[in-house]
Amino acid sequence: MRDAHLQLDKQVQRWLFNQGWYGLREIQCKAVAPILSAQTDVLISASTASGKTEAFFLPACSALMAQSNIYQSHKEKHQGGYEERHEKSNKHSGSGVGILYISPLKALINDQYRRLQSLADLLDLQVTPWHGDSAKSGKIKQKKSPSGIILITPESLESLLIRDASWVKQAFANLQYIVIDEFHAFLGDERGQHLLSLLTRLEHIAGRLDDPIPRVALSATLGDLANVPQSLRPNHSLPCEIIEESEAFSSIKIQLKGYIEPSQMFGESLELANSAEMKICADLYRFCRGGSHLVFANSRKRTEMIATELSELCEKNVVPNEFFPHHGSLSKELREGLEQRLQKESLPTTAICTMTLELGIDIGKVDSVIQVTAPHSVSSLRQRLGRSGRRGGSSILRMLITERQLDKNSNLIDGLRLELLQSLAMVRLLIANKWFEPADTSLYHFSTLLHQVLATIAQWGGIRADQLYGLLCKQGIFQKITPAHFKSLLKQMGEDELITQLGSGELVLGVLGERLVGHYTFYAVFETPEEYRVVAGNKTLGTLPVESMILPKQHIIFGGKRWQVLSVDSDKKVIDVVAIKGGGKPPAFGGGGMSIHDRVRQEMLAILVNGDYRIAVGAQKVDFIDATARHLFTESLETFERCHLDSQAVVVQDGRVYILTWLGDKVVNTLLALLITHEFDAESYAGVICVSGATYQQVIEFLQQLAQNPLPTATEIAKLIPNKRVQKFDQYLPEDLLCIGYGAQAFDVQQLSDWLRQFTEKSDIKF
Repeated sequence: MRDAHLQLDKQVQRWLFNQGWYGLREIQCKAVAPILSAQTDVLISASTASGKTEAFFLPACSALMAQSNIYQSHKEKHQGGYEERHEKSNKHSGSGVGILYISPLKALINDQYRRLQSLADLLDLQVTPWHGDSAKSGKIKQKKSPSGIILITPESLESLLIRDASWVKQAFANLQYIVIDEFHAFLGDERGQHLLSLLTRLEHIAGRLDDPIPRVALSATLGDLANVPQSLRPNHSLPCEIIEESEAFSSIKIQLKGYIEPSQMFGESLELANSAEMKICADLYRFCRGGSHLVFANSRKRTEMIATELSELCEKNVVPNEFFPHHGSLSKELREGLEQRLQKESLPTTAICTMTLELGIDIGKVDSVIQVTAPHSVSSLRQRLGRSGRRGGSSILRMLITERQLDKNSNLIDGLRLELLQSLAMVRLLIANKWFEPADTSLYHFSTLLHQVLATIAQWGGIRADQLYGLLCKQGIFQKITPAHFKSLLKQMGEDELITQLGSGELVLGVLGERLVGHYTFYAVFETPEEYRVVAGNKTLGTLPVESMILPKQHIIFGGKRWQVLSVDSDKKVIDVVAIKGGGKPPAFGGGGMSIHDRVRQEMLAILVNGDYRIAVGAQKVDFIDATARHLFTESLETFERCHLDSQAVVVQDGRVYILTWLGDKVVNTLLALLITHEFDAESYAGVICVSGATYQQVIEFLQQLAQNPLPTATEIAKLIPNKRVQKFDQYLPEDLLCIGYGAQAFDVQQLSDWLRQFTEKSDIKF
C-alpha cells in the first residue's frame, strides 16, 4: 500500500514531488485503487485535515488524464473516429466535464478552487467554481467548452438542470466521478434529500442510469457507517467501498471549565461585573489573545455579545482588536475578510462564530477551539474539534459551561446540572466511544418531494406521473413514498394549480407552479425557521423561531418568564400566550433547540449512575474538568441521589411532578403531546418533563393507562399539532401527508411504548 502513489499519473506524481510529499497518507493510499477502478462508490470517513480531499482528487485526476490520453491517441490514429473494440474504454473520455464536486458551502468551493489550482495547472485541467457569487467568465468558458472539474452547490446544479438541461445532457454525458464533500452536512435533512434526488436526475438526463457514475462521499463525522451507502445510492446500482483511517485522533487536549451564575445581584454594575458571561469573556480574552482561535457561541445573539465585549476589552487595554464575529447574517465581505485574515496567519485572530466555520474551509492553523454552552450534537462537536491541530499539533478543545447558582427556590432541572451533564456525555461519546449521531432514515421529506416534482416537470417541460414516480421514488431517494402517497400529493398539487394534466396524460406546470419555479428562491429546498410573533393580550413580546412542537395549553419560556400557550395561528404566524403566575424560576437550560439523540441522554444517565464522568485511557481515567465544574457535578450527583433517580422515573419536587425518561427529544415530544392533549399542564426542558397542577398518583395512573392500551400513531398525534408547517413547501401539502411527515419527524411512538413497558414493570405501584 506504501507504493500506491506509483499507480497515479506521472504528472500527478510530479505534483506530489513539487509539494515536498514523501508519500501518501493512510486513507489516501487506501483510496487509490477503488477510485481508479471507477467500478464502485467510495465512502471516505476520516478526521478533519487527514487529506480526504486529496484522497479523492489525486486518483480521480489521474483517471481523467488516462482517459484523455486514450482519447487523444485514438483521435490521432483514427482521425476522430473510434474503433468498435475501443468503444467501451473510451465511453467516458474526450470532451465533457470529468469530475463534479458538490459542496454545502460557497466558501468551501472557493477554498477548494484555490487548493486545486496548482494541480490543475500542471495537468492542464479546467476548474470552474459554479455558484451565485462565482465569476461569470469561468462559467461562460465552461459552457463553450465543457471539460475538467466543476465545483458546485446543489442549488446551482438544480438551476442548471431546470434552465439549461440540454447543455447538462451534453456536458455531463462522459462524467467520470461525482464527489460530495462534507457529506454529513447533507445526510438526513431536506437539503441532503434534494442533493441525492439531483444525482439520480443527473444520471437520467446524461443517459447513465444503466451505467452509473461513481459517487464518492467525504466526511469526518458519519455515524452508523455501515448504513450510509444505502443513503448514498438507494437503488444499489453500484457497490460501495468504505475507507476509514485506523487512527482517528493523534493527540487531543480537552478541558471543560465551569461557571456559576449568581442567583441574586444587588445592583446593575455588580451584576455586570460578576455575571458568568463577563467571566467567560475575561477568560476568552486570556485564552485567545495573541493566537488564532475559533469560539463557537451557538447563537447569533451570543456571538455578537461576546465579540463586542472582547473588542471593547482590546480597546480598554489599548491594544489592536483581534476578535471578530462570523455568522450567516453578516455581509459576504465581512465573512470573507475574516476568513482571509485567518488563512494568512500573519496577525493574531479569533473568530467568534455560529456553525458557519464548522465545515472544512481552510482557515490555516488554529491553536484551539472553544465551545461556549453545550454543543448541539456529538457530530458537531467532533467537526469543531477537528478545526484545531490541523498541521501536526494537538487538537485543543475548551468547553465553557454555565450553570445557575442553587438556592432554596431552585428546581430539579437546575439541580441536575443538565447542560454540564450533556456536555460531559458528548465528550465521552466522542472520545471514548467514537460515536456520532446517525442520519434519521425514518423521514418522508414530502416538502422536498413536492419541490422535486415541480423541478423535474420544469426540466423536461412535461412528464407522465408514472415516469415521475419511477425516477424520483423507485430509482431515486424517495423510496419510502408509496404510490398512494404520490397520488395524494399530485392530486393536491393539481387542486392548488401547481401542476395540470394535458390531454396526452403529461403533467406540466400550472399557474402557481410557473410562478414558484420562476422565482430565484425556488432552487433551494430549505429556509430558516419561520419566526412566530409571541403575543400576550394586545402586546407583542417578540418573535420566536419555531423549530419544535408548540401546542395549546403548553408551557413555554420566553424572555426569561413562563407562559402558557392559548392558541397557535399557523397562517398568521402568531402564538397567543398568557403569563403563568407563581411557579418559581424557569430552568436555565432548555436543551438548545435541536433534537438530542437517545444515546446522548442514556450516556448522561450512565454518568450519574456510575458517579463518574472521566474518560478511560488505557488503565487510567482522565479527569478533564476544572474545580468549578467538579463542584457542579457533585451538586448534580447529590440531586440525583437525593431524588432516587437511579430507581425512579417520576418524582415530586417543589410542588411539581417530574418525568425523566433519559431518552431523546422525539420520545419526550411524544409523551409531552399525549400529556397535554389529556389536559395535563406540562412542559419539557432538556429532556425532562415537568407537570404542574397534578398529583404524583394522577401522573402514575396516566402512564400506566398509556402502557396498558395501544398508543396513537405518530400520524394521529401529529393531527393535534397546529404548527406542522416547518419546511419550505409544507403549505402546499395535503393534510394527510403533512401529518405523516410531521409525525415521523417529531415523534417516536415505538420507543415510548418500550419505555412505558419498562417503567410499569419497575414501578412499585401495581395495576
